[in-house]
Amino acid sequence: MSLQILVQRGPYGPGFDQAIGAAAEAALQDQEISSGTLTIVLTDEPGICEYNRRFAGIDQPTDVLSFPDGEIDPQTGTANIGDVIVCPPIALTGAAMGRHALLNELCLLTVHGVLHLLHYDHDNEENRVRMWEAQERILRRLGDPVEASTDR
Repeated sequence: MSLQILVQRGPYGPGFDQAIGAAAEAALQDQEISSGTLTIVLTDEPGICEYNRRFAGIDQPTDVLSFPDGEIDPQTGTANIGDVIVCPPIALTGAAMGRHALLNELCLLTVHGVLHLLHYDHDNEENRVRMWEAQERILRRLGDPVEASTDR
């Protein structure tokens, strides 16, 4: 079995696919996940706002959402890891604040979202430290595109 990472880019060009896929793969490899399917969806502000409203009860856009799955495809026997939804327009704001490129911010958000799928969280200080350490380790593996210790 192997990893399958699907990037659904919506209105966004193919220039993001390779880097986002590499970020997701690096996060999965770091966590020793060697098989399964992961979907990454790039959407606009109204799209992510709808996901956030429907599934989290929060009526506002955000930069990244994660939806773990875990179901096994009966035809292939492959686990569906889940979906990561990323909003490039909001990521652009994060990139400007962090003074780095949009693509680097999208990689950070992808890693962050994948870690959420794998039960990482930042709901308290201990969990936040654990998650940020994993993010930083993965981003270093990717050539350290951004400083991962921002408050996400």
